[in-house]
Amino acid sequence: MPKRKQNPNDEKVTAADIIAFIEEICFIPEGKYVGKKFELFDWQKLELERIYDNPHGTRRAIISMARKNAKSSISACLLLAHLCGPPARNKPNSQLYSAAQSRDQAAIVFNLAAKMVRLNPELSRIVRIRESSKELICSELGTKYRALSADATTAHGLNPSFIVHDGQVRGPRSPLYEALETATGAQEAPLTIIISTQAPTDADLLSILIDDAKAGHDPHTVLSLHTAPPELDPFAEETIRLANPAYGTFLNAREVLAMAEAARRMPAREIEYRNLILNQRIEASNPFISPMVWKACSGPVASLEGIPVYGGLDLSAVNDLTALVLIGWRGGKWQVHPTFWLPIEGLSARAAADRVPYDLWHSQGHLQATPGKTVSYEFVAHHLRQLFQRYNIQKLAFDRWNFRHLKPWLLQAGFSEQLVAERFVEFGQGVASMSPALRDLEQVLLEGHLVHGGHPVLSMCVSHAVVVVDDAGNRKLSKKKSSARIDGAIALAMAIGVAPLQTKPIDIEALIA
Repeated sequence: MPKRKQNPNDEKVTAADIIAFIEEICFIPEGKYVGKKFELFDWQKLELERIYDNPHGTRRAIISMARKNAKSSISACLLLAHLCGPPARNKPNSQLYSAAQSRDQAAIVFNLAAKMVRLNPELSRIVRIRESSKELICSELGTKYRALSADATTAHGLNPSFIVHDGQVRGPRSPLYEALETATGAQEAPLTIIISTQAPTDADLLSILIDDAKAGHDPHTVLSLHTAPPELDPFAEETIRLANPAYGTFLNAREVLAMAEAARRMPAREIEYRNLILNQRIEASNPFISPMVWKACSGPVASLEGIPVYGGLDLSAVNDLTALVLIGWRGGKWQVHPTFWLPIEGLSARAAADRVPYDLWHSQGHLQATPGKTVSYEFVAHHLRQLFQRYNIQKLAFDRWNFRHLKPWLLQAGFSEQLVAERFVEFGQGVASMSPALRDLEQVLLEGHLVHGGHPVLSMCVSHAVVVVDDAGNRKLSKKKSSARIDGAIALAMAIGVAPLQTKPIDIEALIA
């Protein structure tokens, strides 16, 4: 094993120490150059310098780049360094872990590290491999590494000093991530490395961590984000290089350019290409609207007082998300005011099941919790009555499916039969009604004629809204195809569908001015 160079502070492990260990001890585990020693590229050395030479000390490092840039191989090298290299000699008896959402994903880093051990007789002498439990053990230093997956029986009771999180988490929470991160409290200087392509939406855990790191709140967190800005030509070689630091070296440029050309010819493949090859934060399906367009409309929202108001009401099943979206034309834009309901009982369990922070949104006032185990239509009816008394609501679109259960409560809340007949408008959920509504909603978003204030529940719904298209090219939003609740997006489309978009409403305030 290589001896560490003498540092002014012998306790500090530098990037030079880690680089020396990798290039002297680690052999390329598979591929064209299998069995050869690693010779790190300058960009790889720079990644290590960001982590190990941070003057503040690094607690968390996030490395995000496109696929096939040797992220897992570098992770395996770092695990071996912390198992039996310079960091391990400063921290004997340490516990190391790599974590992923599936067993197959978790096994990738372990398999690469195990192959590196077998390729080097010196490593084989001091590191024992346990295939069945996905463990590597260095008895000489008392260090132990184990691969964990989200379906492991438990991650509690651990005491990790080094963790590699490999792969994406859908939703803002991961029990495995939280269990491992909270278990590092007893360590003096733990290190977590998160290495992955970008997650699809802003609400996913990796996106939340990246955005927090971008804000610079914690000097102990370092971020290396290799991504192509969405405004650039996605098929240009210069754009591809931004997300692929290995482009032109061990990443085959000809193959990548072939993928780009296929995405150019077949638009259905472009979303996946942008996510996996350009490392852009984008849903790899058929999303209704791009995240960039939605974000561009996240300005402050004005009041609906004193102007004509239109709305959409998506009455979901009694224990699911119910959404109401009201809109009104003011200041040259449609002002969007959403309301969401879930039952208070089981709210935390539903948040865990959907991987969405309903409980946090409730505490922040973005989500209303109705009493009991179901969303009471009586509760919704009384809320609607208050809104009709406060605002000049012209039309409220509804889905006929559950409206028959709501109407009796509307009458009991004080609505007259005539008012219900005049103001509540039946709105089908098929392509006949939805396709023109989606076209109009898409138009006002692209033109910047809508503001939503970045409401987190509505933004979650829109980000997961997936479009299905029939043979005639008509569109509708599909709850079955979407990976999360989209009720707010449906309610917004319904509100736009009954609003007078063809002749824009008169802006009274603008006329007075």
